[in-house]
Order: sequence, then structure tokens, then C-alpha cells
Amino acid sequence: MQQRKTFLDISQSVTLHRWVERLDMRSGNAALAMSQKYNIPDLVARIMAGRGVTEDGALDYLNPTIKNLMPDPRGITELPSVAARIVLAIEKRQPVAIFGDYDVDGACSSALVSKLLMHFDVPHEIYIPDRIFEGYGPNPTAMEELAARGAKLIITVDCGTNSAVAIAAGRAAGAEVIVIDHHQVGGALPDGTPVANPNREDDLSDLGNLCAAGVVFMVLVEVTRLLRGNSAKQMPDLLNWLDLVALATVCDVVPLTGLNRAFVVKGLQVARKFGNAGIAALARVSRLGEPLNIYHFGFMLGPRINAGGRIGDAALGAKLLTLTDEGEAQAIAEKLDMLNGERQAMEQVMLAEAETVMGFDLAGGGGPPVIVAANEKWHPGIVGLIAARLKEKARRPAFAIAFNPNGVGTGSGRSIQGVDLGRLVRDAVAAGIVVKGGGHAMAAGITIEKARMGDFRAFLESQTSATVEALHANAELDIDGALSAGAATLNLIEQMESAGPYGSGNPAPMLVLPSHRLAHARIVGKGHVSMTLTALDKSSIQAIAFRAEGTPLGDFLYQQVGNIIHVAGTLSVNHFNGRRTVQMRVVDASLVSRF
Repeated sequence: MQQRKTFLDISQSVTLHRWVERLDMRSGNAALAMSQKYNIPDLVARIMAGRGVTEDGALDYLNPTIKNLMPDPRGITELPSVAARIVLAIEKRQPVAIFGDYDVDGACSSALVSKLLMHFDVPHEIYIPDRIFEGYGPNPTAMEELAARGAKLIITVDCGTNSAVAIAAGRAAGAEVIVIDHHQVGGALPDGTPVANPNREDDLSDLGNLCAAGVVFMVLVEVTRLLRGNSAKQMPDLLNWLDLVALATVCDVVPLTGLNRAFVVKGLQVARKFGNAGIAALARVSRLGEPLNIYHFGFMLGPRINAGGRIGDAALGAKLLTLTDEGEAQAIAEKLDMLNGERQAMEQVMLAEAETVMGFDLAGGGGPPVIVAANEKWHPGIVGLIAARLKEKARRPAFAIAFNPNGVGTGSGRSIQGVDLGRLVRDAVAAGIVVKGGGHAMAAGITIEKARMGDFRAFLESQTSATVEALHANAELDIDGALSAGAATLNLIEQMESAGPYGSGNPAPMLVLPSHRLAHARIVGKGHVSMTLTALDKSSIQAIAFRAEGTPLGDFLYQQVGNIIHVAGTLSVNHFNGRRTVQMRVVDASLVSRF
């Protein structure tokens, strides 16, 4: 395979990346053709071509629609059976229990099903398990209790695929069970239970990138299609619920491509109308100072919903998203906001403890290929966040594990592109090293005994050492283009947004400011480096490197104040005191070899 062209001759940046041009000759020609044929701004065309958009698909990409991108829901294996069973519950008004996960995807999925049942006046309840005492997914006791309380149908959402024992218990107690999920399959599917999951091995829908709420939406489309054929009842406008699908899609970090991208584009339009009282209340307590966007979904609204599942009442988030009363929604949102503040404080303490005991420089490239941090005093609801922070700093997979007094640990892992953490965990379970576990390529959860920690670390090292070493040795930063500070305008950002929204699978345009003087740098907030960059023509731009203090990037920026450097990053609009200004988020930098 031919090596891609180095950008600005940067073969090793501050963060040890080789800068490369995202576009090769073929995609460069495609960008030129799109720009000329459709009068698309050159940079926007380059961004699109760099993400696989062809000349023929350019206009549809700029205007993604659910109608054009959503296939027949019946293509998902067993979805027709799942939808038909929900229709039966609606027609007979059978009591239903919705068993959801405690994260944002689970809350949104639960709320979507609840809103459908509310529309048809079907009695139902939402049950979200306690993260600490019950763990992830259905458990026999909860399933039996739901059946005992009268549920004729239990619908599991964002869970259930790998819960054969618990589902059997629910069925034995007298309830029928159906599963709507998206997690990878870790064993035999539940016996006699329809499972709508595009990640089943026998599913050919090619919709495995959907989050659970996306799969739920597909189910609801089929439910309303069936009802429309044999009912005089008015159908709900499912498009008005796309705000929940978009929120889950962003927060579950699934690829923002194809149908997912359409979900988010259209869902944001719905969300900005604040028709959902819960989303509106969350926006108020988050004190948004700008139009709602996917950053707010992922870093402001989502964490507050998650806070209930991490350290409070796991059912708060799902309940909030189903409410129509603004006062009740505001009260729950304020409670979640308080819990989120507590969560942030706990996270800071735990992260400091994790870094203290590592015994090597996380950011400096030392240590094992997979970071494994553990503590008897940690809150198990926060370990996923700690794993994510360790992964970011060390640029390698990381696990964080909280042990209880009995020596049993609850852990969470986060990965990097190229290392399938879900597969590793399933292999560790099969080897008897981990009690139980599962997840996705990028995130996984485990239960492990303290006595097996050494075995777990050795297993991870043997399985990932060569891969992680190769990934680091060949680390590249894809560059979409270069510009000067003066060319970074609000109008340019608006043009680039037409190819968004950006996120997992659709990375934000990575741009370089070549040969700019670093006028000054200072620490702001919690370890962020704020700076001013000035071009040769004296135009300037404000920039920030988030959480860079104490990292190679942060140290470099402080050392180079007054000097001319290359910087790479993404552009965004900064809303402050009613003013909109352009800001660059710096993710990498390099010395200027020739000037």
C-alpha cells in the first residue's frame, strides 16, 4: 500500500504523529469535480471527498433525509416479530414493562417506547436497574418482579441480547419478553424470544452501527405501519421524537454516517424547538449560551442524564425524557445537574489517584499497551469516565476497576481505533480470567476478582502489545487543508457545517495554521491552554488546547511562546457575552523546519 503524502514535511509532531494529506489523487479529483459541478466551496468539497462522498452523492449528502437513507425496518432479523408483539399489546392494552439500560441510549430508548405506549394509552412502567446493585442488563429477580406486578410483556431496550437466564426467568414468571438491542452477541440468544438486533450474526441489514434508540425507532416505524393498516386510531408523528434518537446517537458515540447522520441532522432540528420538556429543562440547567448542537448533547445534556445512573437514581433520566409537565421536568433536571456536579468532583479525585499510582508517565509513552487502574475506594459508577480520561492521556486502551470489600471488581474499558476491546473481554471471559463482561469494539465492561488482576494484565499485554506498538509507531493525523488566521471566518465555519455534524465516523475537519507566531499562552479553567496565534499578515485567531497542561503538547506551547510554529486543530464558534468569534481547538503542533 502506497504511503500517503506527508503534510508540511511533518514526519513527527509534538504528539508523535505524522501529518498526512487526507486526500489522495483520486479523492482530490472528486473534490474538484464536486466543487465545479455543484458550486460547492472548495474546502467543503475537500472535506466531503475525504469522507468518501462521491460526485453523484454530493447533493444528497448535503441534505440527508430519513426518507432516502432509512431502509425497510423489516430487513432487521426478527424485527417484524418484535413489532407485531408490541401491536398486540397496544390493541389489547396489555400491561407492559420497559427494561432499559442506565445510560443515555438506554434512557432515550426507554422514553421512545414509553411515548408510543402513552400515545395509545397502554399501561406501562419503565424499569432501569441500579448500576451498583444489579449491574448491566436484565437480572432474574427484576424480571420476576415485573411479571409479578402484572406485566404481560417485557420489552428490553439497549440490553437483553446476552441475558438468556434472566429472560427465561421472566418468561417462567408469566411474562412474554421481546428484545430491542444493538450490542454484540456474546453467546446463545435467549430461547423463544424475538431479538431485534442488527448485530446478530444472522442479520443482513447492515445497520450494526445504529445505537439502541436508532433500532427502537426502526421498530416504531414498523409498529405504526402495522397499526395504520388495521386501526382507526391516529398515529404519532415519529419524526417529532427524533430529538431522542439524535441525543442517543451522539452520546453512544456511534458513527455519524449514513442513517445515523440523518437522525442527528433532523433530530437537532426537532431538539432546537424544545418540544421535549426534559430536553428543554436540561438545556436550562446547563445554561447554554448558544444554539443547541451536538457538543451540548455529548458534553452537557448527556452527562447530566448519565449522572443519575452513575451515582443517583438510575431511572431519573428516562423519566425526565418522557415528561410533558415543565415544572416536574425542571425539578428532575435540577437534581440531575446537582448529581452531575458531585460526579465531576468524584471524577477529579479518582483520576488524580489513578495517575499517582501508575508509576510511569502516561502522556510520555511509557507503560503497558493497555492501562489497568484499580482501587478499593472508587465509585463503580465513575470508572468508565476514568478509563476514558486515561485512554485520552496515554493514547492506548485503558480499564478502570472499582473493587468492593469482597474483592470483586466492577470495571469499564475504553479503547482506541484498531483495538477491539469487546472481543478482548469476551476472550478473557472464555479463558476464565474475567467473571463476566462484554461490550463494543471501543468500550467494554467487566466483572473480575482481585486475585485474577495479574492474569488479566498479562492477558491484555500478550494480546495487544504488538498491535498498540504498531499503532503508535504509525500514528498519523489526517489533514483536510491549511489556512491563515485571517481566513478562519464565521462564514467558513458555516460552510463547513453543511458537511456535518461531525463526530465518530465523520471527524471534524482537521486544519493547519502553518507558520503562525504563538503570541502568548496561559492556563485557563481546568488545565486548558489558551493562546493567540498570529499570521504573517498580522491577522490573529484565539485558540485553546483542552486539558493540555502537563502534556507534551502543553509543555511545547509554553516553550514556544514568541516563536513561529505549525498548529493543527478544528475550528468552532465561541459564544461569549453575546459575541460570536472564531476559535481553534489545537490538538497538535510542530516546529517549523524551514522558515
